[in-house]
Amino acid sequence: MHLIVDLTITPEEYLKWYRGSAKAIVATSRDGRKVSFPADSLRPYVTHGGIKGTFAIYFDDNNKLLGVEKLV
Repeated sequence: MHLIVDLTITPEEYLKWYRGSAKAIVATSRDGRKVSFPADSLRPYVTHGGIKGTFAIYFDDNNKLLGVEKLV
């Protein structure tokens, strides 16, 4: 199963997760469902401008995170 989310996270916002004061990203998928996943799963996509783009969040049947893929 996967959900599509559009994310815009400033560098300052991501620092909260990077420093450990926050552990999960909570977003709303394009179909309206809320999804929560570990912030460190976005680490490969962090730039000096933060994180911006459309991502596929992959889960197994038990809602365990399988991976994150940047689509756009």
